[in-house]
Amino acid sequence: MKKYSMLTDSPGKSLFFFALPMILGNLFQQFYSTVDSIIVGQFVGEDALAAVGASYSLTTVFIMIAIGGGIGASVITSQYLGAGLHKKMKTSIYTALITFLAVSIVLGSIGLIFSRGILTALNTPDNILADAILYLKIYFVGLPFLFMYNILSSVFNALGNSKTPLYLLIFSSLLNIVLDLLLVGGMGFGIAGAAAATVFAQGLSAVISFYLLIRSLKYYGSRAEDTKEQTGVQKDSGEEKEQKQQFYNVYMLGNMIKVAIPSMLQQSIVSIGMLLVQSVVNGFGSSVLAGYTAGMRIESICIVPMIASGNAVSTFTAQNLGAGKPERVKKGYLAAVRMVSFFAILICMALSLFHESIIRSFLEAGSEQAAFETGNAYLSFIAFFFIFIGLKAITDGVLRGAGDVVVFTLANLVNLGIRVTAAFTLAPLIGVQAVWFAVPMGWASNYLISFIRYLSGKWSRKKLIKSA
Repeated sequence: MKKYSMLTDSPGKSLFFFALPMILGNLFQQFYSTVDSIIVGQFVGEDALAAVGASYSLTTVFIMIAIGGGIGASVITSQYLGAGLHKKMKTSIYTALITFLAVSIVLGSIGLIFSRGILTALNTPDNILADAILYLKIYFVGLPFLFMYNILSSVFNALGNSKTPLYLLIFSSLLNIVLDLLLVGGMGFGIAGAAAATVFAQGLSAVISFYLLIRSLKYYGSRAEDTKEQTGVQKDSGEEKEQKQQFYNVYMLGNMIKVAIPSMLQQSIVSIGMLLVQSVVNGFGSSVLAGYTAGMRIESICIVPMIASGNAVSTFTAQNLGAGKPERVKKGYLAAVRMVSFFAILICMALSLFHESIIRSFLEAGSEQAAFETGNAYLSFIAFFFIFIGLKAITDGVLRGAGDVVVFTLANLVNLGIRVTAAFTLAPLIGVQAVWFAVPMGWASNYLISFIRYLSGKWSRKKLIKSA
């Protein structure tokens, strides 16, 4: 496949072919997460599936924090790459890796200590509490590996290399499935086996990713420095050229955090919403929770092309603004609108036709009718609204890539607030359906706020990097 340049080739083609490996890679990531649920539901039972579901919202929040942090780093990295400042680009990567490794260790330790308290606070049903705690504890032990794997994938994407994360995700997905069948289906380790399989597969991929990244960065070090840095070398009589590579920069960290915090919010908004309304779902019992878990897994797969398109737009925006080409960003945005509209139509058709068969694949034959009804109701409703999260993702992607974070953050907070408020307010009146009725309301509000900011054009005048 030809490699398209985000700075010179057609915006539509370069965006699509950059986003495609990201979409496929994230689908594989969701695929083996879904396989976890199917294997657990079929081999262990409905309660075990509900236990995984009770943990899923929380574990996904941590992964989305990692992805958001990686995007914060990738915006800075992409802007330095677009400007041709390769030495500063490498410094930004090293700064991100060191910082987020430390963050992941702290978060893993906190999660390990407070697993029981968190699940109890979420009103996890007593009959699945022990299994859910066990799943979480294993997960948090491996959190640094899972965290760094996602950070490294974001860095590769920032460098314009979305194929390497795809290949690694295919590898880890297949390994995870084999380990699931061995540990859960063959050896009977239950959800502990499912958690261990996920941690080991992504942990191994993280180690391989790190090795490949370090090797690829040598390519940039072997090339002549960019024109701006060469000019700087001439001005200070060769001092710039002789400086050693810097491995940590507080100024760059500050700019990463400026983008990373709203990016974490944007990436995790779905998961945080799921987590905050988890107590609403838990209150309806483990059977409803099992059906909700199955539907939630499918929703997570369906939003993959939307989120990946938004992340591609973010990288596209950062590189082109770094190169001083804001008009290309606008052309890329229009191409992205067409792309997510196409995905939304396909998703709607697939879910409308096959939602019952999809839900039944998660549940064993003897499962309660409430589990089937909940999953079917969830998917048949949400199928028509994925266009909103697609438009939200790409519009947020422009603002994030430009480093225009204030309105971007406000829009995502409004999204979260609407989802949580509507779920808690309406659930006592109309039942568990309130949880998914609130979802498109939040997505649409988020999109409208971000789109108004996009139309203002103020994002195009933002600048996060120093050229010298």
